[in-house]
Amino acid sequence: MQVSTIIKHIAAATVLFSSAAAFAADIDSNADANDLAIQGYDTVAYFTMGKPVLGSNEFTSNYKNATFHFVSEQNRNLFNKDKVKYAPQFGNFCAMGTAMGLKFDVDPTAWKIVEGKLYLNLNKDVQKAWLRDVPGNIQTAEQNWPELKGLTVAEARALNG
Repeated sequence: MQVSTIIKHIAAATVLFSSAAAFAADIDSNADANDLAIQGYDTVAYFTMGKPVLGSNEFTSNYKNATFHFVSEQNRNLFNKDKVKYAPQFGNFCAMGTAMGLKFDVDPTAWKIVEGKLYLNLNKDVQKAWLRDVPGNIQTAEQNWPELKGLTVAEARALNG
């Protein structure tokens, strides 16, 4: 293979990788392979309806390159007016995991609003442990988050796991 062909292949691969990375959710935002945040649940519904509700792909918004679904245009508009208020804490990662210095996925049905902020947990068993000391776990997670948010899941596990 000629050097020019190799360079073209490398350039093409670089462009493809860069394009894919440009659309991927930010490292400090938990989303699935399709960049869908919190498994498609409406983050505003926790506040307005007091429960987890699956959103619709008819009403979407992006935050930190993750896509959020909403049950209505009204909920999407509320989110767009104040994304920081409605987005789950710790970049949609598990609050207890963050307190442990790790990045875990979440179960959208394991949730709690504390002082106007939404916290999600890996599952309901982990949430039970988190609920034993909510103020302490939030404080520890807030201390861990500045460093943790810049790490991949694997890097966090290697450092703190």
